Amino acid sequence: MKKLYMLLFGALLMLAACADDSGVEEAADGGESAEESEGEHINFSLLSLPSSLDPHAANDGYSLYVMTNIYETLVRLNHDLELEPGLAESYEQIEDTTWEFVLHEDITFHDGSEFNAEVVKANLDRVRDEEVGAPLEFLFTEISEVEVIDDYTVHIHTAEPFAALPAHLAHPGGHMISKEVIDEDYAQMEEGGDPLTEVHRNPVGTGFFKFDEIVEGDHVTLVRNEDYWGEPANPAGVTFKTVPEDATRIAELSTGDADLIYPVNPGDVEQIDSTDGTYVEQNESANMTYMGFNTEVEPFDDPDVRRAIAMAIDKEAIINEMLEGIPEVATTPLNPTVNGYSENIEPIEHDVEAARELLEEAGHGDGFSAEIVVNDRTNEDIATFIQGELSELGINLEINQMESGAYQEYTANGNHDIFMGSWGTVTLDADYGLYPMFHSDNMGAPGNRTRYANEEVDAMLDEARTETDEEARMQLYEDAQQIIVDEAPLVPVYHSVLLAGLNEDLSGYYQYPSSFPYLKDLEK
Repeated sequence: MKKLYMLLFGALLMLAACADDSGVEEAADGGESAEESEGEHINFSLLSLPSSLDPHAANDGYSLYVMTNIYETLVRLNHDLELEPGLAESYEQIEDTTWEFVLHEDITFHDGSEFNAEVVKANLDRVRDEEVGAPLEFLFTEISEVEVIDDYTVHIHTAEPFAALPAHLAHPGGHMISKEVIDEDYAQMEEGGDPLTEVHRNPVGTGFFKFDEIVEGDHVTLVRNEDYWGEPANPAGVTFKTVPEDATRIAELSTGDADLIYPVNPGDVEQIDSTDGTYVEQNESANMTYMGFNTEVEPFDDPDVRRAIAMAIDKEAIINEMLEGIPEVATTPLNPTVNGYSENIEPIEHDVEAARELLEEAGHGDGFSAEIVVNDRTNEDIATFIQGELSELGINLEINQMESGAYQEYTANGNHDIFMGSWGTVTLDADYGLYPMFHSDNMGAPGNRTRYANEEVDAMLDEARTETDEEARMQLYEDAQQIIVDEAPLVPVYHSVLLAGLNEDLSGYYQYPSSFPYLKDLEK
C-alpha cells in the first residue's frame, strides 16, 4: 500500500450550524420519508451531530460521517484504499500543471439538476473563493484555474506540478454540491447573509442517500436515493442521532434502539462484547489523539514549558490504565498507516525529573494554573490522568468539558490554554497530516488549533506539496516532523483503534482508517 501511495499522492474535517427558528428542516424537493421506502432503516447513535452539512464548511468528523453519505467526489478511495474514479469516469495528468477529468454522463443531483463540467467548476471556484472563506480552502490552494472544455470534460490547472491533486479531490472537501444550491448561497450572501449557510439548510448531492430532515440538537435523517446513478443503497434510510453520554449509547445498542453506535470508549469494549446480541468492531485508523497547547498564550508560548509538560506525561500508563491497552503510543504526529510516517524521529521521552528541571529553568518552578478543554468522556478521563501527573510539578489543570460544537468553536477561536484533540489523516498522506495541523496559514478551524507558527516548517510543508521526487518529499516531511516534535506545540498521546458498537444482526459495515463509516451496504 505504501508503494501505491508513493506513486499516487506525489505531494499531498467549522462553522456553527444554521437553521430556521423551529430548528427543523424538511426534506428538500419533497423527498420521501424513510418510512415510505422499502427496506430496513438504520439507527446510528453518535456522540455529536454535524456542525454543518456544507462540505466546504465543516472539517469535523461528525459532519463528515453524515456528509459522506449525501455527496460524492470526482475521485474516491475504495475499500482497498486505492484511488479510483468516482464522479469522474477517468482522469489523467496531461501536462505538468494540467489534469484532465472526463465526467460520467447522465448523473443527476437529488434536486434533479444535472452533474456536469460547469458544476465541477462552480464547486472548486466556491471552495477557493475568499469571500466565502471556506475552512477547506487549504486543500485546493494549488489550483490556479478550472477550465470547462465541454459539458463533461474539465481541465484543472495548478500553479506548479501537483501530483497530489487526485488525493485532495478524494477528500470530503471535494464533495460535489448542486450548482443550484451554490447559486442560492451566493444570492443570500448578496442580500447580506452569511456565507456557507444555504447548503447546510438544503444539502443536495449525488450520493446514494439524500437529505430528509434535520432537527438541530437531536437527529439528522437521510433516505435512500432511489434514482442513484450506481447500485442503490441497501438501507431505506439512516437516522444519525446525537447521544453525548457513552452509557446511553450503549443502552440504546443493547435494547436495539440503535443498530450502530460510535465512538465506543475502550473501557466499554468488554461490556459490549459480553452483552448478548452486541459486539465491538475494531478497525485500523489513521488518527492521532493529542494534547495541544495554545502557543500564543503564556506560558505555552515558551517551547521549554511545552517540552517539560510533554516529558511529564506517561503515555504508556494512559494507554494501559485508561484505555485497556488498545491504542498504540504516539511519538510523532503521523500514524504508522500514513505515507510519510518515519521511525527516525527522535521523540521527547518520559522523564519527570528532567521536566521539573526544565520548568525551573523556564522560570516556572513553582508551577501555574491553566484550563484544559475536552469534548468527550475518553478525553476527560485522559485529562484527569494528566491533571494528576502535572500536579506533581505544581501545575494546576482545571478540566472544562464542553459539548462538541461549542468545543470546536472555542478551540478554533483560540480561547483555550490546553485542549485534548484528535486528527485523522484522511488522505493517508503526510501532507494532510501536517499541512493543516502545523502550517501557520491554517490557524483555527482548518486544523491548526495550537496556533503554531514556524517559518522553517511552513517552507518545508510548502516545498513538499510541489516536490515530485518522492524520496525528497518524504525527507522534507521527516525534517518538518522533527522540528514539530522538538518544539512540542502538541503532545502526541496515542494512535487510536476505531471502535464501533454493532448489533449482531447488522452486516456490511465498513469504516475507513479516516474513521468515515461506509453505510451503503448495511443489512439487517
